[in-house]
Amino acid sequence: MKLVIQDIRKNFNKKEVLRGASFAFETGKIYGLLGRNGAGKTTLFNCINEDIKVDGGSFWVEENGQTRPIAAEDIGYVLSTPVVPEFLTGREFLKFFLDINQAKIRESRTIDEYFDFMKIDPEDRDKLLKDYSHGMKNKMQMLVNFIANPGVLLLDEPLTSFDVVVADEMKQLLRRIKAEHIIIFSTHIMELALDLCDEIVILNEGVLKEVEKENLDNTAFKDKIIAALKGEDHD
Repeated sequence: MKLVIQDIRKNFNKKEVLRGASFAFETGKIYGLLGRNGAGKTTLFNCINEDIKVDGGSFWVEENGQTRPIAAEDIGYVLSTPVVPEFLTGREFLKFFLDINQAKIRESRTIDEYFDFMKIDPEDRDKLLKDYSHGMKNKMQMLVNFIANPGVLLLDEPLTSFDVVVADEMKQLLRRIKAEHIIIFSTHIMELALDLCDEIVILNEGVLKEVEKENLDNTAFKDKIIAALKGEDHD
């Protein structure tokens, strides 16, 4: 599967945020999307997820030799600020999600098996979501996206709310599932991107550009990424 975005443009109040962003993302890789604050990373995700309408350009999926429009079920979107129904317990929320998506779920597990998969402790499963920490809410958001099993996962700063141990668990999980997904991982933490991601893509001045590691060591590669973020040429 390949997700292709072509010449995406988006303006806000005459400010051009995306200025012809183009890239092809392929299954089996974790892409690190790096950009300075306000570069438009979340805007790009919102466009791909069709939460906002683009002002120009298009995107599509290439699969099994066929080209087709993106469908809602192709995309899983983990927001940097998790949105969950806080009046439900973790168990009630997960049961509701499983019930309404039963026909789409390929691998059937019990609710507690799903909780175990995401390493959510038994004592937290029947708490109201409003009493969950930010990191716990993020875990629930990631869990329902993993259950839905979309071809494309958009992760907007997903690990910043986790402690060191949980963040490492999530990294291992993403590595395990990447073979069947396109994972685009937005972050401002370069070390995290270098540790987790297979390819680094820079969003700068409204356009996307891959930064190739070639034969560089980590220090030289970081310098190349920083130069790209600054819009400088770097040999």
